[in-house]
Amino acid sequence: MRENRKPIPTVVVDENAEPVDRLRQMSAWSVTVIAVIASGAVLFVMREVLLPIVTAFVVGVMLTPVAKTLEERGLPRVVSAVLIVIVTALVLAIVVALIAAPVADLAEKLPGIGERLHTFEGLFAFWRRLETSLGVNPATAEVGLPAPTLSWVPTTLGFVTPPITGFLYFLVVLLLFISWWPDLRRQLVMTFASRDSRLTVLKILNEMEASLAAYLLTVACINVGVGVAAGLIAAFTGLPTPIGFGTLAATLNFIPIIGPVAMIAILAAVGVVTATTFWIGLLPAALLMLVVFLEGQFITPAIIGRRLEINALAVLLSLMFWTWMWGPMGAFLSSPLLIVALVLHGHLMPEGSAT
Repeated sequence: MRENRKPIPTVVVDENAEPVDRLRQMSAWSVTVIAVIASGAVLFVMREVLLPIVTAFVVGVMLTPVAKTLEERGLPRVVSAVLIVIVTALVLAIVVALIAAPVADLAEKLPGIGERLHTFEGLFAFWRRLETSLGVNPATAEVGLPAPTLSWVPTTLGFVTPPITGFLYFLVVLLLFISWWPDLRRQLVMTFASRDSRLTVLKILNEMEASLAAYLLTVACINVGVGVAAGLIAAFTGLPTPIGFGTLAATLNFIPIIGPVAMIAILAAVGVVTATTFWIGLLPAALLMLVVFLEGQFITPAIIGRRLEINALAVLLSLMFWTWMWGPMGAFLSSPLLIVALVLHGHLMPEGSAT
């Protein structure tokens, strides 16, 4: 009797294996790009809600060592959180009060800048000749100023209300975050089942806290030094309210690149109005530019570079992205968020892991 043997299966060689792999890679990259675009859209559309929350989380992680120190000295966590939030609000209120004086003085003297621009009369005459050659009549191009009305009140209220609401929202979220952070941290670690995963999450959280706290302390000390230098420059050159200008310089220096440039422009504008000549008025801005150059090229890299290895190009790209996404507060958060991203990258995708 003949045995029923099963036919031997033939091996089919897929000659299109490489194109299939490429198609899978393209699909994976497409999904990644779509996810990134969708995430960016969510961040932009929900910026008014997310900005106070993210700011509170970042500042809360920065201030975690302070809360731990107060808790170790016998204060309950909730009391420590309340004290930290009150001190934070008071510091911000004092900063705003000190900055209000030079800003009001600048707004009052801003129309007088035009009187000091006679140095550039030749350039203005050339521009008028250029307009005439292009067929633009300066006499007919002038637009009359509208009569003063009270229509600006609703617009001003609509402009001021969201920042105040966002600030109060930030304080509430900061209070809750500092109070509950130990429990949130413990629950986040215990979410993972394996011991290795828990250990990795614990290392990530510890490094985030240490890096952000070190960044805040270091940058605050550097910016206070810049503010002291700006105040001394203002006092030396005879500018009004040197303390206010120093506070403004220290505050704006928390925003990389944009803040120092804005402060130099403010000193130039005020100096031009208050000085006897145009070129002497530019002296405060020139001196601050020298201070900012020394701080940015030598002091900050020497101090921060030893603790945090941050690429200058990465800082610039992060600044551009978050400023475009969330405005001035996004510029303030650009460096801390970059530090968080670097910490995650260092633990989740360490060097040499891809072989």
